[in-house]
This record gives sequence, structure tokens and C-alpha cells, in this order.
Amino acid sequence: MAAVAGVRALQRLHQPGTFQRCFGLIPVQLTPTCLPRRLCTAPTGSKERKQPDTSENVSLVENLNLMGVDVKMARLRQPGVLRKAFTNEQAVALFLDKKGAPTNMIASIISRYPRAITRSVQHLEQRWELWRKIFNTDEEIVNVLYRSPESFFRTSNNANLDDNITFLTSLGLNTKDLHRLLTTAPRTFSNSLVLNKRMVAFLEEICAELGGKNPEQFPKAVISRNLYILIRSTKRVRTNIDILRASLTLSNSELLDLFQGPGAEILDLSSECLKNNFLSLEQKMVAHGCQKADIKKLILRFPMVLYIGKDRLSTKLDCMLKGGITMEQIVRKPKVLEYSTQNISGRLKELKRVGYDFQEKGINVLDSSQKRFDAKIERLDEIPIS
Repeated sequence: MAAVAGVRALQRLHQPGTFQRCFGLIPVQLTPTCLPRRLCTAPTGSKERKQPDTSENVSLVENLNLMGVDVKMARLRQPGVLRKAFTNEQAVALFLDKKGAPTNMIASIISRYPRAITRSVQHLEQRWELWRKIFNTDEEIVNVLYRSPESFFRTSNNANLDDNITFLTSLGLNTKDLHRLLTTAPRTFSNSLVLNKRMVAFLEEICAELGGKNPEQFPKAVISRNLYILIRSTKRVRTNIDILRASLTLSNSELLDLFQGPGAEILDLSSECLKNNFLSLEQKMVAHGCQKADIKKLILRFPMVLYIGKDRLSTKLDCMLKGGITMEQIVRKPKVLEYSTQNISGRLKELKRVGYDFQEKGINVLDSSQKRFDAKIERLDEIPIS
């Protein structure tokens, strides 16, 4: 019932006087940019209500319950927020409501990132304007907030956000690139500017070490392909480079080509995971008669294979081998491993039904969109099976 009450209350936040009716607070005149202090939670007098042993702010907890917030989750995530004497929960809720966030979304955002209610409306308005430099609509921002509340509310340093946008733009990243970054890896923008500059300088050093002629262009190439790279440590990236160099006996020029291309996507992978997945792939391929050169070819052609865990990789390979595909064909066209085992299995059954010969026609048919694959099957259905 508290959740329902919270939904109804939030739906009426923009109407005059509703704070008093919904939350038992004194109505005051709202201003466009900052809500008055009376709309923030303050501790009640000791004569009226005793604080529990946990020293939580009882009025705050009651307000959050009325708003439909999962207080248990909030308590687990950031317990210190519930002990604050002054918070801004209703002003934050009203701000998000005006930006188009549904009431259940507002409650979810606060439940998962309670620190949101400590931000002032003035701060939020400034931050929103900065995000609008990258996003076209408020709706896009609301969707990112719902997926990652921390990305918007984690820091109150709007100047740092502005500096990061300026810095990333200076690398040659355009608005589309920044949009992808903020949507996929929003923590990039709450990193300190110093931290982001450190990773960029590190990538430039790597390029120079590998004999690259344009180190200043290398960070852009890597970031464009790996949106998570700026929220990883330089130590992890360095370890992964060393693992790949040693495991595949790659030259400097081969490493440079790899990281300027699709290989950039595996630089942020956990080093332990990278090592284990490589060993699994190596063991499986050697068991099927492959040489080291074959393993190297497959990885250079499809580096994302190193994201596939041991069990999933083994299941996929077994599925294809049983379906009449050879390891030699997989090495030549490893991108087929990108598809799920269910997808591969279903396509193999369809191709078997129409008498498709992989040895004669190859496996390119497996690496196609569903629409193109269905069209191919439709054409093959019209050809009589000899």
C-alpha cells in the first residue's frame, strides 16, 4: 500500500499544495530552479518522536516509503543517506517528474542510488544541461538514469563533467561517439579528468612502443571500438597486451594492427578471464588437430572469441562439427562463433533439411542476418534435392 501511495503522491507533485496533502509537510511557494528547504526532510523534535537506535531519520524513511522507494534496498546500498538530517527527496522526485520520469522509475532510481536525494535542484539542472550537449531529448537521459542512476548522481562536480566532455571532444570523438559512451559506459564522465587523461596518455605510449606513427590518433581508435576502456585500469590493459603478445607470439606491428581494429574490444577483459579463455580455446583446437598458427589466425580474425567462456565455446564448436563443418572452415570464418548455440543449431537443421553441402558451398550462410538467412532457405526450398 505504501508503494501505491507513493505512486499517487508522485503523480501529483507538480500540483500546488500537494506536498502537504501527500506527505504532511507545510506547503510553500516553489521556484523554477530550487525547492525551499522546508520541502527537504529534517529530523522531527525529540518530544514528538524518538529516533531508533540506528539513528536513522524517521521522517525521511516515512517519506521514502510514501514515495514507493524500496527502503530495505536503499539501506543496504547507502545506509548513511538514511541518517542524514537534511535531504532533498521530494525536490529530486519533482525534478525527475518534470523531466518525464514515471513514478515507478523515480522510486527505483532512489532505491538503487539513495545518494540522489542529497543533490540540489540547481545542481541537477546544471548537470542536465551538460548532458543535453550530448543527448537530443530528455527521454534519452531519463532512460540512461534508469539504467545507471550512479552515472548522473554519483558526483556533484559539474565542472569535471564539462571538462571531460571538452577533453574527449579534443581527442576527435564526435557527438555520436560521446552519446555511445554516455549510454554504454557513463562512468567515463564521472571519472576525474586526471584519470581519463592518464589512460589516454598510456594508450599513446603503447602506440609509440609498438612503432605507431600517429600516437595521438590511437586513443580515439581504441575508445571508438571499446567504450569501456576509460573505466578500466592501465595495469589491466598492460597485462592483457602482454598476455596476447606472449600467447600468440605477435610482433609489434601485428599488435598495433590488432588494437587499432577489432582487437581493441578485448583490452578491457579481466586478465584472468582472458588467460583462461585463451587456454580453453587452445586446448579445444589442438584436440581437433589445429596448429598454433591456426589458433593465431582465428583470434586475429575474430578477437571477440576470447570473450567466450570454456563451456559455451566447447558447446558451439561441437555443435558445428557435428553439423558437418570442419575446424579449417571455422578458422577461415570464425565470426560464426558470435552466434548463440541455439541460433547455430537451428540454422544447421534448416540447412540439412534443404540438402546444403558445407564442403561445396562453405559456411558464409551461417554468418548472415535472420532475414537474409530465411531468404536463402526460401530459395533453396525451391531447388529439388537430388
